Amino acid sequence: MTVAPVELADSSPKKRSLKAVHPLGHLFPYLKRYPFMLGLTIFALLVASIATLALPFATRLVIDHGIATTNAAGIDAYFQLLIFIVTLLALGSALRFYCVYWLGERLVADLKTDVFKKLVGFSAQFFDVNHSGELMSRLAADTTLINTAIRASVSQALRNGVVLIGGLVMMVITSAQLSVMVILAIPIIVLPLVFYGRVVRRLSNTAQDTMAELNKFGAEMLSNIRTVQAFNAESEVTNRFTQSNELTVIKAMMRTKARAFLTAIAIFLVMVSIVLILWYGAHDVISGDMSAGTLVQFMLYAVFAGGSLGALTEVWGEIAQAAGAAERLSEFLSHKSEISSPVKPAKLAQPLKGSLHFKNVDFEYPSRSGEPVLTDVNFTIKAGERVALVGASGAGKSTIFQLLLRFYDPSTGAIEIDGVPINKLDLNELRDCFALVPQEASLFDASIYENIAFARSSDGQSVENKFSKEEVVEAAKAAQAHEFIESFAEGYETIIGEGGQGLSGGQRQRIALARAILRDAPILLLDEATSALDAGSEEKVQKALEAILKGRTSLIIAHRLSTVITADRILVFDQGRFVEEGTHEELLSKGGIYAELARTQLQPEAVAD
Repeated sequence: MTVAPVELADSSPKKRSLKAVHPLGHLFPYLKRYPFMLGLTIFALLVASIATLALPFATRLVIDHGIATTNAAGIDAYFQLLIFIVTLLALGSALRFYCVYWLGERLVADLKTDVFKKLVGFSAQFFDVNHSGELMSRLAADTTLINTAIRASVSQALRNGVVLIGGLVMMVITSAQLSVMVILAIPIIVLPLVFYGRVVRRLSNTAQDTMAELNKFGAEMLSNIRTVQAFNAESEVTNRFTQSNELTVIKAMMRTKARAFLTAIAIFLVMVSIVLILWYGAHDVISGDMSAGTLVQFMLYAVFAGGSLGALTEVWGEIAQAAGAAERLSEFLSHKSEISSPVKPAKLAQPLKGSLHFKNVDFEYPSRSGEPVLTDVNFTIKAGERVALVGASGAGKSTIFQLLLRFYDPSTGAIEIDGVPINKLDLNELRDCFALVPQEASLFDASIYENIAFARSSDGQSVENKFSKEEVVEAAKAAQAHEFIESFAEGYETIIGEGGQGLSGGQRQRIALARAILRDAPILLLDEATSALDAGSEEKVQKALEAILKGRTSLIIAHRLSTVITADRILVFDQGRFVEEGTHEELLSKGGIYAELARTQLQPEAVAD
């Protein structure tokens, strides 16, 4: 099955009707988690909007019934009314501002957590075709867009939408004749803005894509900084980054210029329309058909409605971008992993014995369709048996481990543990059966203690609750790591840097081995577990492994003869096929592929898998 990359950005122009913002509806379940704050936001929005719409009416009262009548007491009362309305407006606006920001931060935090949780549950083949750096860059960019939109654009759009509708209603009530003129002017204002808004959105999408590519390149270079420096490629990498960065600036400035021009068009069209209507209304005042206060009231409503319409068109592009971001993130949330637990998983008998069976297994990586990695593989491993997998590089040995852990599923055939097909098991239960020591130790930018205690199982317990400090230390001692850990000033609390770069290769390998020892799983998978150790350390670790492997099913990928000869059985792979099996002595006596490999691997430069 071929896995297509998830579409990270949409750079094609689209029609932006109301349907364009429908993806924002995917965010509503997150808002529903906080009903009190959501209700408070709506209340504050209504208070601020009603106060805004009350200002023109109060202004008319001041002009027609206060100033025009020279009634001092009336003027005082009307100005007191104005102050009360302004106070409500200020308090409502402040409360709306706080509530919207609070909801925006909480929604984005929850959304990030859900998307990240989904991402870490995707299969290995998903990450074969989707770059992890670009995924995190897009996650950060899209959630930032959504946060900005909720805090500013959506909040303004809701407020301005209420004011626009309320303003239009009050305009009709104040003067139906002038309102008809305003309504006729709306298409003249809106159509050019909608047309040019498409250009702005297209440029915005292009700028987003360019920024994502820049972040992807930068993250990749920094993650491989030692290789960059070893080949004196700093200048070349910096030049490429600079060129990409300049292109990002150019695209961003094109978007900014377009948005600036869109703003100018909006302001010009709205204000010219207001001036023309004011000119017409002034003649009605002169002729006595309308009072001065009524004209001022109408014009204030027209200004509010026009300003709201202009603001809506200005933030529409941002809302549309946020809708696109919400749609992309919702695609992540709705994406079904190619590897998942069955709806009704089978259960393994307890205690687990640990027998393994490969039945007619064929496999090719989804990202390299048509290139078989394993072909018709059949073998059985008994419970408690220690089995070594050997073969030349690329023979498919490490792929066996990846299939056992269900990072991938076989193209054909089946794999069983204690007679139960592994694709019938819950993924957590399946992976709890194994402890893995990979060829390249995967360590985190955390303390040594946290890296070893990462061996937690699927019970969800925290590191602190899962393992005691004494258990971690015992695992480190068994892996011959305690001595060098204690030599550090901070001991087990030493932060080892990204990828464990603060440690030597052998030290990293022993930390990974301690993690596997601490996991105490019934089946051990050792992929060149001692490849990075010197002869002295390897001898010590081998003694530790002898005790740890006893009574457990273990699969060992190794080239060093010291590891191979201790195995109960050796399985030999050649170009993805299982070709020989037996003990070390039996295979040597056959004079086949293994015998040739053994003669080669007696040399120090043993080939790595």
